[in-house]
Amino acid sequence: MRTPQTVVLVEGTSDLVALETLALRRGRDLAAEGVAIDAIGGAQAVRRAVARHDGARVVGLVDAGESTGFRLVLDDVFVCDPDLEGELIRALGADEVLRVLDAHGDLGPFRTLQRQPSWRGRPVEEQLRRFMGSGGSRKIQYARHLVEALDLERMPAPLDLLLAAL
Repeated sequence: MRTPQTVVLVEGTSDLVALETLALRRGRDLAAEGVAIDAIGGAQAVRRAVARHDGARVVGLVDAGESTGFRLVLDDVFVCDPDLEGELIRALGADEVLRVLDAHGDLGPFRTLQRQPSWRGRPVEEQLRRFMGSGGSRKIQYARHLVEALDLERMPAPLDLLLAAL
């Protein structure tokens, strides 16, 4: 693989999967365009990651709570509020997310989470975010499933704007 001209720093694998899935849906081959996505393992690693990609244009996708660190070292930062899962759930709507969960066999486990005392009565969007973040690779799987389920005209702004900037 040739050295990328542009590198997108993301916090984790779910962010990488969401961007790759969106690029494919939009008919883009990021590698052929000289773009690489680097899942850096958390926002605290942003400085080291920027140093690794010296000479490339470096942009970032980050959760709102971690955006300060990214903005200190990058000029172009796209922020998910409050995080990628929140953006995708809001764009798709809770009812459609529940349909996606059902289609992938996870509606039962989600209903179990809803019955837990600490989650009863909370907004379904908050419950869905918690559910996506639990269970090993669930966050990664649903990054793909939710981006695939979304109408391209309803894609969250941080993802669309980032892809358009590449």
